[in-house]
Amino acid sequence: MTQEPSPPNLALDLDALAAAVGEQPDRQAAWRFVRAFARDWSRSPLTEADGRAPADLDAAQARLGLPLPAALREAYRLLGRRPDLTDNQDSLLAPEDLYLDADRGVLVFRVENQSCAYWGIRVTDLDQDDPPVVVRADLVRPTADDWAAWLGRVSLAFVEIVLSEALCADEDLMGWVTPDEDAGLPEDIAATFRRLPLPEYPISQQAGSRWYAHDEIILRDDRGTAMFRARTEAAFDRFDGEDEED
Repeated sequence: MTQEPSPPNLALDLDALAAAVGEQPDRQAAWRFVRAFARDWSRSPLTEADGRAPADLDAAQARLGLPLPAALREAYRLLGRRPDLTDNQDSLLAPEDLYLDADRGVLVFRVENQSCAYWGIRVTDLDQDDPPVVVRADLVRPTADDWAAWLGRVSLAFVEIVLSEALCADEDLMGWVTPDEDAGLPEDIAATFRRLPLPEYPISQQAGSRWYAHDEIILRDDRGTAMFRARTEAAFDRFDGEDEED
């Protein structure tokens, strides 16, 4: 009797991710996904010591004279002291470094590593528990005030942040795939990888980023280039070997 192959190990809490992005989004599900991801893909699970103290966030509010949305406070309380999850490529600003783009009315909380891009929340949205996030970058289609919509909720933005920062967490476990400009991802990847339910979000003037996963590999397709990260050396060797064979 032929044994059926084992299903691929995605090593991701897809139930939590689906709940976080559903029609009635569950913000706490986003944090469950982040906790599971930290447990399975980072150097250690999240603990209470990995978050910023409420007093730090209160001090930031007082200094700025602005409220911090509940979701942003929860994110800092969860992983505000875990640069391995937030700062491998770009940087999550410490509460004491949060600042206001006063000309455009945006509270900035994340900066690209060469200060070529910025992520923030419009002041007019700070009264929402889980407001939309906007981005300002030369690579993103500009609006009249140079800030463009990025992801629809802070909680989703932090899911994206931990995924993207994981790509750069270990250079021995990461690599690149070059999609065809017209056909997209290579056929074998398109056939076997599962599209994650994160919405497509802007990365360039032409297209946006999409996330995929398969057999302990996460992959971000930026519609022209794709970066992947393996969870283990064995997973990297499997994927890298398959890619070389093709």
